[in-house]
Amino acid sequence: MILSTLCYIERANKYLMLHRTKKENDISKDKWLGIGGKFEEGESPEECIVREVKEETGLKLNSYQLRCIVTYVSTTWETEYMYVFTSDNFSGTMIECNEGDLEWINKNELNKLNTWEGDKIFVQKIQNNDPFFTVKFEYDGDKLISYHVKEY
Repeated sequence: MILSTLCYIERANKYLMLHRTKKENDISKDKWLGIGGKFEEGESPEECIVREVKEETGLKLNSYQLRCIVTYVSTTWETEYMYVFTSDNFSGTMIECNEGDLEWINKNELNKLNTWEGDKIFVQKIQNNDPFFTVKFEYDGDKLISYHVKEY
C-alpha cells in the first residue's frame, strides 16, 4: 500500500495546483493535483506534508488543517491512503517544481481541470467547509466506479 499526503494551499480564493507534466511514468500525468507526495520512512502525515510542500513549491506551511482521509482502490494500481490538508498560512518564495507546472487556480474553475474524478468530490466537500470525513474511491483503471463518504 501507498501512504501519501496532499495539501490545497489557498490564497485570494485560489488554490495552488500542480499540473503533472514532467515526471516519468506518472500515474497522474497531465492531471491537476494539490501539492503533496508519498511518506518517507518514519514520517508522520504532518511531517510529510510540510516536507512535500517545501520540496515542490519552496513554500513553508506555517499552519495547516487535516480535512479528510482518502482511500483509493483500483484494479490497476496499489491501494493508496492519502491524508488531505488545507492551508492558508504559508511563507516563502515559490520555486519551479520538477514534477510539473504550479499555478494559482480560482476555486470555481477547479471542476474544469483534468483531475481524478474522485478528487472533484472531496475538494467540493472541503470547499463547502464540511466537517472531517473519510472517503473510499474504487476505480477500474482511470474510471471511478463507486465511492463511500463517512462524516464525523
